[in-house]
Amino acid sequence: MRKYRSMIRAVLFDLDGVVRHFDPEYVAGIERRHGLAEGALETFAFAQPLLSEVTTGRLSRAEWISHIGAGVGRAEAAVEWGNQPSHVDPRVLELVDELRNLGFTTAILTNGTDTIPEEVRALGLSGRFDRIFNSAEIGYIKPDTRAFEHVLHALGLDGSEVFFTDDSVSKLVGADALHMRTHEFLGVNVLRSALNNAGIPISVG
Repeated sequence: MRKYRSMIRAVLFDLDGVVRHFDPEYVAGIERRHGLAEGALETFAFAQPLLSEVTTGRLSRAEWISHIGAGVGRAEAAVEWGNQPSHVDPRVLELVDELRNLGFTTAILTNGTDTIPEEVRALGLSGRFDRIFNSAEIGYIKPDTRAFEHVLHALGLDGSEVFFTDDSVSKLVGADALHMRTHEFLGVNVLRSALNNAGIPISVG
């Protein structure tokens, strides 16, 4: 029988691109209907310093949407973009449930806005994770090590005791600096294998 000697005590997940997903075709449809170039909305929405301002809480989500509308010249398109539907991957939630049943702490760290608490409730994620950390409340965004230090302090853990997965490699840098076990999210099955290789007795396949 295989024995596991993992130092990992908590698994930290990114939200968007890992737990929650959006349909890019939906956004393309908004742009077509409003006569905007493909990618115009998100190019403006995710440009700096605007993105950092909203994800560190210096700007509200409502103000962000207003800026996007003014920037692309289509206020209605920005509002529609801001209300786009999303879905949670049930396979990720199954994995989270397995981890919690094994006694591991599970948490989310997202570069989010001031409406994340409402979004989490709407998605049915309340109570599915032990903790949800939002950069708009922390004041620092991934990959800033201070965002990860906040999480470690709140969980009472050292970096070596946390496994972190994000679909953006650039966001892993701060976690790496604090000696977390990091993983680029490429799908649930790949994540399961990575967790297993880290010594977590999760089912694979």
